[in-house]
Parts: sequence; structure tokens; C-alpha cells
Amino acid sequence: MQVGVPKEIKVHEYRVGLVPATVRELTARGHQVLVEQGAGQGVGYDDGAYAAAGATIVPDAASAWRADLVVKVKEPQPAEFPYLRPELTLFTYLHLAPDPRQAQALVDSGCTALAYETVTDAVGGLPLLAPMSAVAGRMAVQVGAHWLEKAQGGRGVLLGGVPGVPAAHVVVLGAGVVGSHATRVAVGLGAEVTVLDLSLSKLEALDREYPGRVRTVAATRETIEAYAVRADLLVGAVLVPGAAAPRLVDRDLVGKMKAGSVIVDVAIDQGGCVETSRPTTHADPTYVVDGVIHYGVANMPGAVPRTSAQALNNATRPFVLALADKGWRQATADDPHLAAGLNVNAGRIVHGAVAAALQGNPG
Repeated sequence: MQVGVPKEIKVHEYRVGLVPATVRELTARGHQVLVEQGAGQGVGYDDGAYAAAGATIVPDAASAWRADLVVKVKEPQPAEFPYLRPELTLFTYLHLAPDPRQAQALVDSGCTALAYETVTDAVGGLPLLAPMSAVAGRMAVQVGAHWLEKAQGGRGVLLGGVPGVPAAHVVVLGAGVVGSHATRVAVGLGAEVTVLDLSLSKLEALDREYPGRVRTVAATRETIEAYAVRADLLVGAVLVPGAAAPRLVDRDLVGKMKAGSVIVDVAIDQGGCVETSRPTTHADPTYVVDGVIHYGVANMPGAVPRTSAQALNNATRPFVLALADKGWRQATADDPHLAAGLNVNAGRIVHGAVAAALQGNPG
């Protein structure tokens, strides 16, 4: 099978769909891998590294997109919509729930599109979302600390404080992969940390991991309101697989938060969990609403592309090999967890949660 790796064109997206180690596995199985010239440059892999792994370097995006299976990182951008076609299998992050325009382009093209973020595992996890969620969770506190600096417009507080001065208060909405990794970094920096979630078992796990260091609170409207107004840094870390993120913080509550506080809405890929959130880019990452700094970069792990690309490939590799070896029909028939990644096929949205979310968000 021909496997295509186009260069990512989303603003400040430097990751690459396949690293040379994965290319080598594919070519060893007899597949032809078409890598667009310069596709891996942003993560430090030059064309020579791909050629050494057995790839064919092609001069432009159109050549890479002509493959039977295209493996990317981010969803197709409008400039890439013309490359979509019925014979194509696309494997990438899609995040269709808040993006009806992209969903319509995929449907109209007749292609088969599998989304990393809805592939499941035997314990109910999302194994292809988890590595990037881990990166984003850790970055959320790192970037939040930066934007809290006075020179960036923030409150001018140090997350960990110093002897005699209280630490900043970090509030994390969600105790899943993003939330647990954000908590790890916030605790490591010495912040005061509160985590809210509906799942008592997840809260119990954090309580055991950080005894006496993390306040765990059952999430209700009342508790979210109470802790949001106390936050110096609020991290939105909620996820409903395939669906739009629930809105946990409304405009009125944002207006009650501290002036110069920071919201990092990691859920922005799925529409965001804060009413005032909107997608931003690494080139222009923040804006201010009611005195509160909002950070809504939809591809946060793209800022650390080498770490992210390697971590992502470690997770996607067995699924990419299965799709290349068997084709999407047999691969999804053999593996129900990969089948859960099927979002678009033959002109229809075929994932229930995605379809329901798009009906509620027609664009």
C-alpha cells in the first residue's frame, strides 16, 4: 500500500504524522511511503533520515496526498480539502464536533476518515489522545505560569510563591489524563492545587498520589463557581469522547474571576469548556475577556514537536501498520478499538457521538 505523509500546514504546527522509525517498519513490510519534502524538518528529521528509512521523498503535498492511506497529525485544513477523495483513507486527529465545515468537506469527498481521538482501548481509554493530552496537560501549567507574569498582562504572581508569600492557586477542571498531568506539574512547582471532577474514583487516585498536597472536590455548579473565582490559573481539562466539551464556566463567572488571572482551556479542540474560550494559535495565543487572560491554542503539543511526534508515533504505530497491512475494512473488522476511530465513511458521519454533536452545532 502507498502511505502518504504530507507536511502539516496549520499555523505553527511542526509535528509530523510519521517519524522515520515508523516509516522503517512500513517499508520493511513492503509498503511504499511517500513523504513530502521537508515534512519532518520541524521535528529535526531531514529528508535524508526518511530516505534512509526507505521512504520516497516527493516534491509537494499533492504527491503525498495521492497515497491510499494518508497519515497526519492535525485535521485537514481548507487548503487541503481538494485532496480528499473517495479512494482515500485518512488517519489523523479530526475533532469534528466543533468543526462542521471540516465535517462537511469530509462527507462531501466520500473519503474514509479515522480519528485518533476516538480510537479506544480495552479499559475504556483513548490511547491515541492520551500522549498528546499528557503533553498538553503539562504544558498548560507551564504556559499559565508564563501568562501570569506581569509583563504578559497577568496578575504578577509566582506559582510556587516564596517563603512568607502564598503560592498561586491552580484550579483544574477534570481529573483525566490532561488534568492529572497538569496537577503533577502544578504540584511540582509548589502551587496550591484544587482539582474538580465528577468521578470520585479519579479524585481518590489523585488524593492517594498527592496526600495533603492536592484538594480534590466533587464537581457541581456550586463548587465550580466557588473555586473558579479563587483561581489564579484555571485549567480546562474535560473531555467527552467525540462530543463537544461541556460548558462548565459561563461568561458571568468569568467576569467574577480575578483581574489578571489566566484560563488555559485545553478542551478547546472540542469547543472548549469555558463560554468565552475560542481557538487561538501559537502565533497569537491569548486574548482578554473581562480582565481575564484566555489561552486557547488548539494544537498545544505542536510547541514541543519532537517530543510530541515521537510520543504520538509510539501510540499510533500499531494502528498505522494494521491499516497499511489490511486496509481499513479488514483492520476495523479485526479490531473494535480501531473501529471506534471511524468517523466518516461513504459520505456519512458514522460515529454516534460525533454525529450527535454536529447536529447540535450545525455551523
